[in-house]
Amino acid sequence: MNLAPGAWKYAAVPLLAAPFALVISVTASVVALALGVATLAFFRDPERTPPPTGVVSPADGTVSVIREEGDRVRLGVFMNVWHVHVVRAPVAARVVDVEHVSGAHRPAFSKESDRNERVHARLETDSPNLPSADTSETDAEVTLIAGAFARRIHPYVESGEDLERGQRIGHIAFGSRVDLLFPPTVDVADVAVEPGDSTTAGETVVLDAGSVERGDLEIDVSPPDDDDPATG
Repeated sequence: MNLAPGAWKYAAVPLLAAPFALVISVTASVVALALGVATLAFFRDPERTPPPTGVVSPADGTVSVIREEGDRVRLGVFMNVWHVHVVRAPVAARVVDVEHVSGAHRPAFSKESDRNERVHARLETDSPNLPSADTSETDAEVTLIAGAFARRIHPYVESGEDLERGQRIGHIAFGSRVDLLFPPTVDVADVAVEPGDSTTAGETVVLDAGSVERGDLEIDVSPPDDDDPATG
């Protein structure tokens, strides 16, 4: 089982304490062992296979936010303690900036979490998985937001780095939220998920540009002209 960086640092204390806890009681030892195993499970980092097309979810969890912000659309995914907390790139892109912003540690599912500590990964992309733009490249942003218990955000990427769709870009320890700010070419109606939907990082399609563009096509369904020689 792959583990995110820092897993053993958190799990080592309860695992090492488990045999010594037998001095207190068997129950204490079992609790320490279970805590260590649960910590390792929390930091699990399974392989993911992106689908052939589409913008993929940056995080495992439940869709908690879909809203317009000016000419942009924000998608928020709340990650509970049992979800995988490794964050992935929604599209192939280049990292143009990684910014850490200090803040509060409110519950990640609350409205007040918009003021929590966070890390912004700003991306520049010409991905065909997004609706076409007037320019060759457009921007998107993935934000890793700390929660009430998530006090550590660990970005894996740096400015200037090229990313593949579904590539690991960071993780957050112990409950949090991840936001995806779409480029201006995306409308709310284009988003393929709804609040309450479950997502899997790197695999769940949250927007499919092919479907968006096909939805804009006009199809002539009028009956053929009897005088048209091509139908004779």
